[in-house]
Amino acid sequence: MITLSVIKADTGGFVGHSAVHPRLTAEARREIERAKSSGLLVDGHVESCGDDISLIMTHTYGPEAGLIHSFAWDTFQATTHIAKDLGLYGAGQDLLSDAFSGNLRGMGPGYAEMEFEERPSEPVLCFLADKTEPGAWNLPLYKMFADPSNTAGLVIDEKMHAGFAFEVYDLCEDRRIVFDCPAELYDMLMYIGAPARYVVHGVRSKTLGTTAAATSTQRLSLIAGRYVGKDDPVMIVRCQSGLPAVGEALEPFAFAYSVAGCMRGSHHAPIMPVPVGQAHPSRFDGPPRVVALGFQIKDGRLVGPRDMFDDPAFDGARRQATEVMDYLRRHGPFEPHRLPLEDLEYTTMASLTRRLSHRWTPITTEVATPAGLR
Repeated sequence: MITLSVIKADTGGFVGHSAVHPRLTAEARREIERAKSSGLLVDGHVESCGDDISLIMTHTYGPEAGLIHSFAWDTFQATTHIAKDLGLYGAGQDLLSDAFSGNLRGMGPGYAEMEFEERPSEPVLCFLADKTEPGAWNLPLYKMFADPSNTAGLVIDEKMHAGFAFEVYDLCEDRRIVFDCPAELYDMLMYIGAPARYVVHGVRSKTLGTTAAATSTQRLSLIAGRYVGKDDPVMIVRCQSGLPAVGEALEPFAFAYSVAGCMRGSHHAPIMPVPVGQAHPSRFDGPPRVVALGFQIKDGRLVGPRDMFDDPAFDGARRQATEVMDYLRRHGPFEPHRLPLEDLEYTTMASLTRRLSHRWTPITTEVATPAGLR
């Protein structure tokens, strides 16, 4: 069995929240090489999307392994030290604890992991996103694994025809449920259509009995009790031979669908599929970006990556994202560009509510006059 882990963190932005400084990625690559030499990792790759560093690693310790999570934590501590030396913005902002405590659950860094038996050919896509939240994967996962208009294999591939099981997390109540699709598809859509709360954590093939997709579901604001940046999720999708073809897994991103995030994590904006070299959101901290790295895994080795969105076939989605961003920006501080109030809990809304509470009166009474107008 091989385990694929993608662990990410924002340990300092260059400039502002737009990118990762080359010295941070260089340090992370040095740590990966040391871990390979010591035998901790079978293989590893470092990539960035926006201001987040992602460690893409193969090993034999299984998901939630303390050794692997500790290595990632130490690596992010090292990059944080460099970020502070360079004066980078928000140095170490995703590291919400002073010390490692067994695994990364609740400590800030996001991670997606899966363990599987390698097939003779094992194509895998690693998706990295910036300036958005874990629910950003709900729509594409539905399209990949449950929508025959997107994935022809659901109709014509015998191994896919029985459907997939979706594990969904309720991030507010800390609970989960598994939906059997297509039988419970409409039930599931009622929940995952609200991606701020309900998030697809994983997908399994009912025919093959194996994991097909895994996502990061960490919500930094729910962990910290305050706004500390968006969660910038990652996702792993296995492809081919009874699972969606690579082209079917990429197809949902030909549409610049709306996600929550962007400036101060408080706005709706279109997600833009881009090659790695363009994964640096700057305009109003957006549009949110997603990159797709393709690997063939052989004996645990990461053969690749291929930059899957470095393809003119996605130019239409990029143009669409730019046009939709123009449209939404013209709303300024109004919905639907700004998130609804219930999603602004960790902004000024809480203190504003307390400060103005005494001035709100029943409509049938006299309005309380502001002090400056008396």
